[in-house]
Amino acid sequence: MDNDKVFIFDTTLRDGEQSPGATLNIQEKLEIARQLAKLGVDIIEAGFPFSSPGDFEAVKLISKEVQGPVICGLARARKEDIDKAVGALEPAKKKRIHTFIATSDIHMEHKLKMPREKVLKTAVECVSYAKQFTDDIEFSPEDAGRSDPKFLFEILQAVIEAGATTVNIPDTVGYTVPSEFGGLIKSIKENVPNINKAVISVHCHNDLGLAVANSLSAVINGARQVECTINGIGERAGNCSLEEIVMILKTRPILGLYTNIDSTQIYRTSRLVSTLTNMLVQPNKAIVGANAFAHEAGIHQDGFLKYKRTYEIMNPEDVGLLTSKLPLGPRSGRHALKEKLTELGYHLSEEQLDKAFIRFKEIADKKKQVADRDLESIVRDEQRIQETVSYYELANLQIACGTGLPTASVCLRRTSDNVFLKDSALGTGPVDAIYKAINKLVNVQNELIEFSVQSVTEGIDALGEVTIRIKEKDGAIYSGHAANTDITLACAKAYLNALNKLIDSLNAGTKVAPQADEFKSKKGV
Repeated sequence: MDNDKVFIFDTTLRDGEQSPGATLNIQEKLEIARQLAKLGVDIIEAGFPFSSPGDFEAVKLISKEVQGPVICGLARARKEDIDKAVGALEPAKKKRIHTFIATSDIHMEHKLKMPREKVLKTAVECVSYAKQFTDDIEFSPEDAGRSDPKFLFEILQAVIEAGATTVNIPDTVGYTVPSEFGGLIKSIKENVPNINKAVISVHCHNDLGLAVANSLSAVINGARQVECTINGIGERAGNCSLEEIVMILKTRPILGLYTNIDSTQIYRTSRLVSTLTNMLVQPNKAIVGANAFAHEAGIHQDGFLKYKRTYEIMNPEDVGLLTSKLPLGPRSGRHALKEKLTELGYHLSEEQLDKAFIRFKEIADKKKQVADRDLESIVRDEQRIQETVSYYELANLQIACGTGLPTASVCLRRTSDNVFLKDSALGTGPVDAIYKAINKLVNVQNELIEFSVQSVTEGIDALGEVTIRIKEKDGAIYSGHAANTDITLACAKAYLNALNKLIDSLNAGTKVAPQADEFKSKKGV
């Protein structure tokens, strides 16, 4: 093994999705997994198959559809969990089972209620059992940062003997500091006799804001896999940020370490995860924040204009932020749009390009100059529309609001029979009125559980991205996204995007928009 390479284990789809409010549906997980493959991550932890039928199906779909990275499924140290992981990972060409059990005294006593001897025996038995299904086995002693080092050494030696090829050291509650955590990795290398038979991995949480620092300290002391997430999302305060640890290793060659990550895909991946999870990236976030390459202070601007390296240690292009050499506006043609999209990493079919060009012209007439981020939003919006079966389309929308009661008049086209449906409603605000009018026409029971608007770029003419989530009566969640300079239009289209997904699920893909009574007979609503 190349001892200078650091493997990147991405757990955005597992630990990252545990962030409150970051629930993703199966198609959204697949979209992120495909982008992670383009980014060049070595391992994708696609989910926890035993935890829910949805997680099982997501891991199975990713295993089937995504090529390149190793696909990993999480399992507690229980045979039932491992069996579920095996089933979900079955289509994957390269697969890994990641099993874990807690090893700190506080977890063993209060959570597991198991003595050390039983924990050790369980860990060895489950690693041996998992080894029957794949040679690639990862074991994690949960809460390793607060475990007794002697017991930690003992259990790591035992699971490596049982067949573990990666041993992951989690700082589960983000308790350690860099010198302490780096020292723990060093002591593992010195005190586990067979440690040379396994890769040492680390999984650090950010409760004290030290996840990246602890991961870096671990790597300097011999760890060769870092478990991380896009934008650092995850349980509680999050995980080690993938973009930060990767760019540290790239920017500081003095460390003598590298990854296989295509850093030019970082910004695009960050934006995708932010959009689909509806978790905004703070402006001052390292690497991918809106201010990461901005210079406000006069002294900084003066130095930067004289020589970029005075105040920039990385090129924006290195993370996929392009300095626009080809500004696009109302008079730009189809060829110029295609060139710009290719530059941004999008390769569209002729049909997709035609649709994107129509949207581009609509936006350009309103904005005059279209930014890269606007184009990315347009393309993602069109891709979502094409991936969703369309039962209802927005034909017309009129809003009246001000000091009186807000009113929305909506006209939808039902695609199954090309019938146009019209209705209006009053609401507490324009968006509430829009959704009430649409509900009258579509007549499918659901609950709006999340609604957010995010500006794509700066300025009063900015494109606005709307993300909504609706919940069906049985608990299934469907998300909708849309972007437009007119926020009310984006709100209506985002809601219809989610409703079309819900109807498709209820209607089992027959591509006919059922009426209210049909839904009642199928779902007992």
